[in-house]
Amino acid sequence: MGILQGKVAFITGVARGQGRSHAVRLAREGADIIGVDLCTDYDTVPYPMAGEDDLKETVAAVEALDRRIVSARLDVRGRAALTGFVTDAVTQLGRLDIVVANAGISPLKNATADEDIDATWQDVIQTNLTGVFNTVQASLPSLIAGGRGGSIVITSSTAGLVGLSLDTVGGYAYTASKHGVVGLMRGFARDLAQHSIRVNTVHPTGVATPMIMNPAMEEFIGSRPETMNTLVNLLPVPMVEPEDISNAVLWLASDQARYVTGVTLPVDAGFTIK
Repeated sequence: MGILQGKVAFITGVARGQGRSHAVRLAREGADIIGVDLCTDYDTVPYPMAGEDDLKETVAAVEALDRRIVSARLDVRGRAALTGFVTDAVTQLGRLDIVVANAGISPLKNATADEDIDATWQDVIQTNLTGVFNTVQASLPSLIAGGRGGSIVITSSTAGLVGLSLDTVGGYAYTASKHGVVGLMRGFARDLAQHSIRVNTVHPTGVATPMIMNPAMEEFIGSRPETMNTLVNLLPVPMVEPEDISNAVLWLASDQARYVTGVTLPVDAGFTIK
């Protein structure tokens, strides 16, 4: 029997990358899954987003573990639709215990004359920061009503603990958003403790997912080797794997971390202590 047997987890950005990894890891430990993903490209993001087929693959992977999953194509920027979906999904699955606010974008690209700076800034902040707020707000009625406590895990980044010198609007917005979710976490952790709901952030270094492993990112990195040399991990690994982050999420979500709340947990191969 897994350590999350009988529990239900809501995960955003579930179609691929870290989100899919989290869904599979938590399902392997017995959790049923509620999952959403936009499955649509952004004009401001230079790499393809997950598609509907990716979401179907996540659903199949969870079901292959004999766990239930309720999924939808939804935008975390829209709180009303998100709230309605979560409410309906909880009715289907019977409860909600864990929330993993994972959805995010990272439009790192070299500046061009026709770049819409305002659109890039707003897309990142609305997705990475407001989207986290919406995810938590959509989940709280079900978490609190359950009366069993719960765990909220927010995906931040090493960029949420240190300043990164990326010198692009996408880089500034990403760093600001990942610092911002730490503030949200600390506020929610204080306010939700009375309900035995724990709230924490996880801070990955570079992770081998499509957000990093794509031609646009390779071009961006190749154009500024001196800057990229400052983004090397302390341990001798270029990146970590999605499963490494999922293991941390699992621990924070489980009763093994039942008294852990308000922490910023790096999974960063030593990046932040260089």
